[in-house]
Amino acid sequence: MSRLLDLASRIEGRTPAHRDRAIDGLRALALLAVPLGHWLLGGFTLDGDGGLHNASPLTAFGFFAPVSWVLQMLGIFFLVGGYASVLSYRRRTGSAAAWLRGRLARLGRPVLGVAAVWAVLLPVLYAAGVPAATLRTASTLVVQPLWFVGVYAVVTALTPFCVRASRRLGAWAAAPLLGWVAAVDLLRYGPYADADAVASWLGMLTILPGWLFAYQLGVSWGEQRLVRRHAWGLLLGGVGLFAVLLGFFDYPASMVGVPGEARTNSHPPSLLVLVLAAAQSGAAILLRDRLDGLLRRPALWAPVVVVNLSAMTILCWHQTAMLAAAVPVSLTAGTLPGLTAAPDTLGWVGARLAWLPLFAGLLVVIGRYARGFESPWTRAGTALRTAAALLAAGFAVFALN
Repeated sequence: MSRLLDLASRIEGRTPAHRDRAIDGLRALALLAVPLGHWLLGGFTLDGDGGLHNASPLTAFGFFAPVSWVLQMLGIFFLVGGYASVLSYRRRTGSAAAWLRGRLARLGRPVLGVAAVWAVLLPVLYAAGVPAATLRTASTLVVQPLWFVGVYAVVTALTPFCVRASRRLGAWAAAPLLGWVAAVDLLRYGPYADADAVASWLGMLTILPGWLFAYQLGVSWGEQRLVRRHAWGLLLGGVGLFAVLLGFFDYPASMVGVPGEARTNSHPPSLLVLVLAAAQSGAAILLRDRLDGLLRRPALWAPVVVVNLSAMTILCWHQTAMLAAAVPVSLTAGTLPGLTAAPDTLGWVGARLAWLPLFAGLLVVIGRYARGFESPWTRAGTALRTAAALLAAGFAVFALN
């Protein structure tokens, strides 16, 4: 305990006085919600050949959907991302292009790392007797959170345009994005929608505007164009509209995809997701000062720093941590409650909660070695970087095929 307290004191001593602790705290909270959400709302089933397949407790227990309202915190992540990006953009010493290259490199290195490692792992695991179905499931799970990095990279590239929009429209700069998604949802799900509209190309039209919405709110916040009275509007308006959409417009209650359901809120983002992001953003802005005060305590601040320093590692490797527990069990013990058994009983829920510490421990162990991918690859030559890129591309083709 004394060593942990000493570490917390050292982290506190090295923290610059100007550090925005509330923003770091919100980012850490949103980051931790990603693995927690995937670990709680994702499960497996075993086929007759011992292969793992994706499953979800939400299929059997629709009343768990409100859990996803809390764990779906990508709106907060994009909010603080926009806020931090605009501050970094203003402080840049070089060109906007150089600033963007640096931001994208920090996002890309960990993604290339995890994809390249899995490209090597797949044939090794197959040769060791892991069923092809399990490898297919594992690839899907590993790729699942990485789409977010691609979208985040695109919205980061749009930071200069978001700044201009904020300076021109102020707190209302994100409103056209909300209107766009509402219009697309009306075309897809409204009274005159085509029967195949749910699965049509129309949904693709909400991907960028949908996730840019919260990022634009963050940029406006960083530009001091979004203040407390606007935050109250976001919170109250978001909560009210969320209730209306959920109660009267047949939106799915879950914020994450449910296997077997034709309609989803998150892929691509629906209006309900944006409304939730608005409410969360309003609450975050209103609670900023209180959160900053809490994080003045070294014991609370130290974990926030550790999580932020390992942000991309957590995002890229948390599914691997769960698979590191599930795959060996599927090969040896077969069906085990909370891990490889079907998530269709309340007992599964309790068992899955008991597995969470193991998943977290495995992520810490993996992260100890994988975190090197977040650092600049100064020792990697051109040939090694090219090999990593080719391996990552091969893995992506396999996972998305």
